[in-house]
Amino acid sequence: MLDKYLRINKEVEEAIKQNKPVVALESTIISHGMPYPKNYETALNCERIIREEGAIPATIAIIDGQMVVGLTNEEIKKLASDGQNAIKTSRRDIPIIISQKKTGATTVSATMFIASLAGIHLFATGGIGGVHRGVNETMDISADLEELAITNVCVVCAGAKAILDLPRTMEYLETKGVPVIGYQTETLPAFYTRKSNCKVNYQLDTPEAIVSMLKAKWEIGLNGGVLVTNPINEEDSLDEELMNKAIDQAIAQMNELGIKGKDTTPYLLKTIVELTNGKSLESNIKLVYNNCKLASRIAVKYCQ
Repeated sequence: MLDKYLRINKEVEEAIKQNKPVVALESTIISHGMPYPKNYETALNCERIIREEGAIPATIAIIDGQMVVGLTNEEIKKLASDGQNAIKTSRRDIPIIISQKKTGATTVSATMFIASLAGIHLFATGGIGGVHRGVNETMDISADLEELAITNVCVVCAGAKAILDLPRTMEYLETKGVPVIGYQTETLPAFYTRKSNCKVNYQLDTPEAIVSMLKAKWEIGLNGGVLVTNPINEEDSLDEELMNKAIDQAIAQMNELGIKGKDTTPYLLKTIVELTNGKSLESNIKLVYNNCKLASRIAVKYCQ
């Protein structure tokens, strides 16, 4: 029954069957996270880096109503050039996009769900969604957090996006029983910068240690995801004061315009790129590459 809704790329399918390392990639970062053709170049580079580290990439999206695990280069290019014409697809949107035969770019939550259906345990992205600033008034909490609570996928990222309320995001993850691991750090990375004012739950320093923890968690029946936070490289990180100023300004503009819901994050990221003269976009790309490397190394060890 699942076959009519799910198409797995032959190479990816064979790798899963043969217990070879596979790393999932989301597609919202392609359609909504960056301008064309930078988004297309970045997506292909992510796949190249994963292959160089000994794993198979599986970029995920919904194409004409079918969940696709392992997009072709042509499908990635179309998604990149169509940009925001593709529907930003979270978990709640999946059945609508499928039933109406539409094309959806998957967020972290939707990518996790589809990766899990395909049997993929590792997923590299830039940053997860979380609890938004001003949550007391808006109740805006990303579906990514709930997905992490229930889906057995390890997400490698540079922390939650810096536009979010990081302390409340950490509290929410604690309530949901999601381990937040710092890779070679005891401090939660803040996306564009290496540190925040939050501590991670545990610091683990090698892919082997992370794999050991993942297997223990899932083999004893503790369902749900794991968040591995990987700080951006020092040379690619941005000045904390500069970033906080840009974020505050972008949030103020967004509130004035009355932008809410699923449009919030794309608007803020785009505005921050403008306010930092493109520096935040370059950092965003570099941190995604860094996460692809680590996710691949974990995937390789997971399959040994």
